Amino acid sequence: MAVLHGGWLGDRFCVWAEAWQAGEPQSAAEIAIHPYAIAATDLNDWCQKYRLGSLTGTPTEVLLSIPSDLKKEAVLPFLSGQEIPDGALLWSWQIPVLSLEAAIAGQWLATLPLGSAEDHPWLGPDLRFWSHIYRWAQSLLARGRFYPALESSDRGLTAVWLPLFNQAGDRQRFDRYSQQLPFSQFCYQAIETAAACPWQPQPQDLLLRVLQTWLTARLQPAIAAGTLVSADLLAAWQQSLANGKPLKLEDSEASRLQTAIDRWLLPVQNGAAQAWRMVLRLVPPTEQEQPWQLEFGLQAATDPDRFWPASLLWQDPLPPGLPDQSQELLLRGLGQACRLYPQLQTSLATACPEFHPLTTAEVYQLLKQVIPQWQEQGIEVQLPPGLRGQGRHRLGVEVSATLPSDRPSVGLEALLQFRWELSLGGQRLTKAEVERLAALETPLVEINGDWIEVRPQDIESAREFFRKRKDQPNLTLADAIAIASGESPNVGRLPVVNFEAAGLLEEALAVFQGQRSPAALPAPPTFQGELRPYQERGVGWLSFLQRFGIGACLADDMGLGKTIQLLAFLLHLKHSNELTRPVLLVCPTSVLGNWEREVQKFAPELRWKLHYGPDRAQGKALATALKDCDLVLTSYSLVARDQKAIAAIDWQGIVLDEAQNIKNDQAKQTQAVRAIAQSPTQKPRFRIALTGTPVENRLSELWSIVEFLQPGHLGTKPFFQKRFVTPIERFGDADSLTALRQRVQPLILRRLKTDRSIIADLPEKQEMTVFCPLVQEQADRYQVLVNEALANIEASEGIQRRGQILALLTRLKQLCNHPSLLLEKPKLDPNFGDRSAKLQRLLEMLAELTDAGDRALVFTQFAGWGSLLQQFLQEQLGREVLFLSGSTKKGDRQQMVDRFQNDPQAPAIFILSLKAGGVGLNLTKANHVFHYDRWWNPAVENQATDRAFRIGQRRNVQVHKFVCAGTLEEKIDQMIASKQALAQQIVGSGEDWLTELDTNQLRQLLILDRSAWVEEEEP
Repeated sequence: MAVLHGGWLGDRFCVWAEAWQAGEPQSAAEIAIHPYAIAATDLNDWCQKYRLGSLTGTPTEVLLSIPSDLKKEAVLPFLSGQEIPDGALLWSWQIPVLSLEAAIAGQWLATLPLGSAEDHPWLGPDLRFWSHIYRWAQSLLARGRFYPALESSDRGLTAVWLPLFNQAGDRQRFDRYSQQLPFSQFCYQAIETAAACPWQPQPQDLLLRVLQTWLTARLQPAIAAGTLVSADLLAAWQQSLANGKPLKLEDSEASRLQTAIDRWLLPVQNGAAQAWRMVLRLVPPTEQEQPWQLEFGLQAATDPDRFWPASLLWQDPLPPGLPDQSQELLLRGLGQACRLYPQLQTSLATACPEFHPLTTAEVYQLLKQVIPQWQEQGIEVQLPPGLRGQGRHRLGVEVSATLPSDRPSVGLEALLQFRWELSLGGQRLTKAEVERLAALETPLVEINGDWIEVRPQDIESAREFFRKRKDQPNLTLADAIAIASGESPNVGRLPVVNFEAAGLLEEALAVFQGQRSPAALPAPPTFQGELRPYQERGVGWLSFLQRFGIGACLADDMGLGKTIQLLAFLLHLKHSNELTRPVLLVCPTSVLGNWEREVQKFAPELRWKLHYGPDRAQGKALATALKDCDLVLTSYSLVARDQKAIAAIDWQGIVLDEAQNIKNDQAKQTQAVRAIAQSPTQKPRFRIALTGTPVENRLSELWSIVEFLQPGHLGTKPFFQKRFVTPIERFGDADSLTALRQRVQPLILRRLKTDRSIIADLPEKQEMTVFCPLVQEQADRYQVLVNEALANIEASEGIQRRGQILALLTRLKQLCNHPSLLLEKPKLDPNFGDRSAKLQRLLEMLAELTDAGDRALVFTQFAGWGSLLQQFLQEQLGREVLFLSGSTKKGDRQQMVDRFQNDPQAPAIFILSLKAGGVGLNLTKANHVFHYDRWWNPAVENQATDRAFRIGQRRNVQVHKFVCAGTLEEKIDQMIASKQALAQQIVGSGEDWLTELDTNQLRQLLILDRSAWVEEEEP
C-alpha cells in the first residue's frame, strides 16, 4: 500500500506518494531519486483506486529532506510509519510530484476523508493537516473574515488578500495550527535552488502564506468578473486584486496609496496576523475606594502569556525585546479602541498614556457592551480570574454526596444521599444574603479577593432554589459521574461550582475517571491456574463494577486472557456466596468448544451446562435443567431462536463473548440479547461484554454494546448519531470525541499488549489450542469417509494398507479444513464461509488482530487451500493477503518476505504452505502464528513458529493451533500433549507412526466422537 503526501513549494501544492519496494541504499555522494517514491504519472491511477478523483497537475521533481539511515557511504530513507531511531539524519532526495495550482489543490483536499489514521492509513498526516486548513480557509471566506492589503516585494507593490483573525476562536485556531504544522513542510525545496541554504520561515508565516494563497485564488476570479471603476489609484489597486500583477506606480503614488490603505485598515489591523499587537488589561482595585484600571500594553504573537505594560514603552531607550515601533503600535491600537469607547480620549490626552481609570459601574458597562465589540475587532482584553468565562466564581450550587450504603446494587440509576448549598466564589450563601445581592446597583461584587459577576438570571434561579428547596431533583450515580467529569455542569438552572464525594462514592468516581484502579483480586483457591498481575487487576475491575450494578466491557487485546479473568470473577462470586442463580454466557458457535474446555480446565468447581443441539431443554424443562447450575453456555443464533424460554430464566448475569456480534442493532440476535437483559421481571444483576476489538474506534458498534450494558447511557440511536457519530466521523470534532470517551470510560477496560504495564507480565511466546466444531456437512462426510476407508483398510495389508491410511488421514484433514477440498477443483462459492467453523473462527481472529495493528502468519500443509484461503480472506476483509507456496518463484518469494518485513503498509496477513515457508525465512514483523491444519510433528510446527519467534522479534508472539473437536485432530493433539517428552520419538516421522496401528486402534482414533457436539444448521 502506498502513502500519499503533500506540501507547498511557493504557491503550488506538490503531491507525491511512497510505496515500499526492494531497493539498494544509494550513494551518499549525490542527491538521488527517492527509491520508494511512485512516479508522478502513476499518481492519478493510485488516487482513482481509492476514489480520490483525478489530479490535474504538472509532473515535476522537487527536493525533500527526509529522515534517512546513513551507513558508511550509502543512504536509504525511512518510510512513513517506520520507527525512526535516534541519530537519523535529514537527507535530501529527489521526489517526483504532481504540482497543483492552489485552487485545484484546495478542491482536491476538500474531498479527502477526515477519519482517523486507522481508517485511512494511505493518507499521510501532512495531507490530513492541509485538508483541515483548506476547510478552515473556506470557513473564513464564508464568514467574510478577510481583507485586502498591499504587499511590498522586489517586484514592487502587489495587492493581496489576507485572513482576518478578529475573533478569539480564529486566533486560537491559527496559533494551534501553527504549532501542529508538519515538520516536513519546511523541507521542500526547488531543484534549481539545491545549492542554496533554504529559508526556513516561522510556522506562523508559512501558514499565513498558505491561507493568503487560497484566499487570493478564490477572490481574484470573483473580482475580475466584475466591472472595474475608473483608472485612478484605487482602480489600479482593484485591478491588482483581480489579477495579482504588481501595480505600476510612481514612488509618490505608491506612498499615497499605501498610507490611505493603512488608515482604512486601522479598525481591523489588530485582528490581522502580526508579530506584535496592542492589548488591554483590566486590573481591579487593591483598596475599597480606589478605581479600577484599564492598563495599556503590547503582546508578542510568539509569547502570548507576557504583557508589556505601557510604562515600559515610554522608556528611552526601550527595554530589550520590544520592537522599535512599540509606541506607534500602542497608539494605533488605542486609537482603534477609542472608536468603540470614546471615553478613552481623556487618558490619551496625556503625553505618555499608561491606563484609564474606571468605576465599578463603568467596568460592568465595559464588560457587557464594549469588550465584546473590541474582541470582534481583534482587540484582546485580559480580565481578572473571576470575570473570565463561567468557572468556579459563578453563583451556583455546591453538592456533597455519598452512597446510601456500602453495597449499592442498582447501577447508574442508584439514588445518592446528598446535600445542596448555594455558593458564590466559594462562600456559602443564605437566603438573606441572596436578597442583599439582588439589591446591589451593579452585578459586580468582591468575594474573598476575587471580583465576580452575579448575573440577574442567577439571582432569580437562587431565589427559586430557596422557594423549592424541599422539591429538589434526585441525584443518581450517573449524575455524579457526569458532574465530576464536567460533562453535565448544571443542576436545574444553576451551575455546580463544587462537587464533593465521600466514602465509597469518592472511590468509585476516582475509578470511573481513571484516577485510581480498583483493588486487584488474586485467583480464588479453586482456580486451576495462575493469574498475571494485570489479570488480577481485570478481575478486580469486573468485581468493582458488579458491586455497583454497572455493565462492564472487558476489551483487552487478543491473547491477554479475557476468558480466565471472567472465570476467576465467577469463582469469586461463588466463594462469597453471591452466585445464587445461573449466569448466561453467549458466544459465537465457533468458540463454544473452547469455552467448554476452558471452564473444565480453569474452573472445574463451576457447575455448567451447554444449551445447544437438538436435544437441548426447552420451555419449562429448561428452568428445571438449570436449577443447580452456575454457568450456561449457548450461541448467539440459539438466543434468538429460544428467546422466550431463555428470557423466562432468572439470570444472575449475562455475559457476551465476542460482543462485536451485536454491532447490528437491528439483527435478531442483538434484539434477543437486549430483550433478555432488559426483562422487567427477570432483570440480571450484572452484564459483561468481552471483545478484543477497539470498540472506541467503531461508533455504531460501541453504541450497540453500551446499550446492552447500560441501556440509555448513550441516548437513542438517532441522538447518538447526531451528537457523536456525525461530528466525529464527518468533521473530526475533538471535543465530541473527548465527551464520548468521558461518557464510556467507566464501562470499558482495554489493555494492549504494547502497554508497558502489560509487557512485563507476558511470556515471550504464548501457545494456545483453538477448538472448533464441525458443521453438519463436515460431520456427515467425515463419518462416511471413515466407515468406507476402514472397510478397505481392514481387507488390505503391507504397503497398500499404509498407503490407504495415509490417504485417509489426508482426506480427513482436508475435510476438517473445508469440505470443498474433497473436490477435484475446489473453488469459492456463495456459502463458502458457512461451510467450515474453523474458517469462521480464523476470519474472526484475523479481523480482530488486524484491527489492533498486529500481523499474522497462517501455515497450512495444502498449497491449494492456501490459494483459496487467500482469495476468501481478501474478499471478506477487504485487504491484500500474501501467499507463498512451493510454486512461488524465487524472486517473488524474496520480494514478499522483504515487503512483509520492511514495508509499514505491507499486508498484515501472510499465508504460507508449511513446506515452502516453514524454514529459512525471517518474518519477525508477525506477532501471531496460526497453524490452520496440524502436521502432528512438534518439531516441524516449531520450526514454522520460529519464522516469527526468533532473534529480532520485539513483541510477544501468540501461537494459535487449530483443532476440530471430536475428530482425529483433537485425539492426536491430546496424545502429543500427554506425551510431550516423547513426542519427537512418537511422531518424529510425521504421520507414518499412525500406519502401524491395528484396525481397532485406528477406528478408535478416527471415529467421530458424538459426545463432542456438532454445529447444527440454521432452520
